[in-house]
Amino acid sequence: MPTVKVADLKDGDFLLDVREDDEWQAGHAQGALHIPLGEFVARFGEFTEAAPQDGRVHVICRSGGRSAQVTMYLVQQGIDAVNVDGGMQVWAAEGRPVVDARGESGFVL
Repeated sequence: MPTVKVADLKDGDFLLDVREDDEWQAGHAQGALHIPLGEFVARFGEFTEAAPQDGRVHVICRSGGRSAQVTMYLVQQGIDAVNVDGGMQVWAAEGRPVVDARGESGFVL
């Protein structure tokens, strides 16, 4: 499983959040693309339009389980994808900004 630590992510890295809507609304990384795991295959076209053509996709969820599933799917499609180790829990614990659906300070649900 290709994995990356939160500390290794840089501003501008493409981040795909696969958590559920309520989790996203409570708090997410600003600028991330949100497609819940259960909708991912049906919304794959939306993902391919937004994802960088020659760049890496960093997949995140709450702790790393759901994002691992999507990462493996993307790798099987020939996409350079990595799972963000520890997910949004580690993101928040390391002091990375978390915003809610209104763009205000959020929290990880």
